[in-house]
Amino acid sequence: MTNEIVFYNTLEEIRLRKDQLRDSIEQDEEQIGTLWNSLFAKQEHATKGEYIAALVSKSVTAIDAFLLVRKLMKTYSDVFTFFKKSKKN
Repeated sequence: MTNEIVFYNTLEEIRLRKDQLRDSIEQDEEQIGTLWNSLFAKQEHATKGEYIAALVSKSVTAIDAFLLVRKLMKTYSDVFTFFKKSKKN
């Protein structure tokens, strides 16, 4: 993306630029759709070893997320108690 200022002299130039931008946006949407679908596509594991490795990896990620949330709740518990106290009053 360039940061140059472009001046348009006619409505036709504006229409051409608008069409170019529309084509660019459509291409980007197609690319995003393809990447999105590939992100959530079910992955087939060739062997039991790959299946177990993926299972362990997902389990470690889930545990890590749980520990992160626990740490954040412990660190910022004052924020949550503030909201609870304000509801009682």
